[in-house]
Amino acid sequence: MGGSQKRKATYADLEAVPPHLVAELVDGELYASPRPASPHALAQSALLGVLYNPFHQGRGGPGGWLLLFEPELHLGEDVLVPDLAAWRRERMPEMPDVVGFTLAPDWVCEVLSPSTKSLDREKKMKVYAREGVRHLWLVDPLRQSLEVYGLHGAHWEPLGTHGGPAHVHAEPFTPLLLELSVLWAR
Repeated sequence: MGGSQKRKATYADLEAVPPHLVAELVDGELYASPRPASPHALAQSALLGVLYNPFHQGRGGPGGWLLLFEPELHLGEDVLVPDLAAWRRERMPEMPDVVGFTLAPDWVCEVLSPSTKSLDREKKMKVYAREGVRHLWLVDPLRQSLEVYGLHGAHWEPLGTHGGPAHVHAEPFTPLLLELSVLWAR
């Protein structure tokens, strides 16, 4: 049999990526992405700002969550960096002092960029399902949309797509009426 077999990327390969790039290992491949453009960064920051006080701090909301900005997740052989992730406090009462989290989050949010949306939608969604992440949001700042998914068995079930200036109650943060226009505000 001829042909060459592609070498699986390693964590050492990930560590060698320049710090101005976001590096991830998915299905044995190394992905290095540029830092996101301003619409992505704004949506990501605004969403964390809206969720942090009521869910992480318990100020004006139920609390009970640990929310993080771009945590490094070590899920099996895959190393992913979602834009936002959250764990229920009953599963992670205190944040461990680690570089990479091995406990899969209860919720992840990927903010889609033209350069990463196929990776986020295809390969990373499969890893999140495999690892039992219960809730997934895909935020597209260019289309001004929020897609909400829930894990049903081993597959993602679409729970709703919302756009523009809509006000939504989205799982798992249904106590909050999320005003989507804050994610797109310039």
